[in-house]
This record gives sequence, structure tokens and C-alpha cells, in this order.
Amino acid sequence: MRTRLPHPLPLRHLRRLPRAPSRRRAQPVLPADPAVVRVRRAGGPVDEASYACACGCVFLAPVSTTVACPHCAAQQPW
Repeated sequence: MRTRLPHPLPLRHLRRLPRAPSRRRAQPVLPADPAVVRVRRAGGPVDEASYACACGCVFLAPVSTTVACPHCAAQQPW
């Protein structure tokens, strides 16, 4: 069911005023820490860890709570 207004809305309520142009543009904020800048330029952090299994296999795998050894399929503790 559609409701109807008892009278039409005046056009002045529907018009939007144009925004005034900004006098200065926003400058991007650069981090003050040079280590943060270096990591961002390098493409971000590497989310891989080195795991050593009881079978003697040492391997790199993405950081996760469930990592299995590629040699013997044993679950690695995190």
C-alpha cells in the first residue's frame, strides 16, 4: 500500500546547494617511520613461516593455524 502526501513537496526542499570549492587539497599523510615506508615499497609483509617437522623436513608455508608437512603430512603446532 502506498502512502500519499496530502500536498506535494515544494521544490526548494528537493534542490541541493552546490558545494563551495575547497581552497586547499588534502595532502596524503606519510608515515614518519622509515621502516614502515620501506615495507610498503617492498610490497608489504611476507606471510610465510619456516616450519621444521619431526621427520626432519624443513619447509616454508603460509602462516596458518593448520599447517601439514609436505613430506609426511603431520600437522605442525603453531
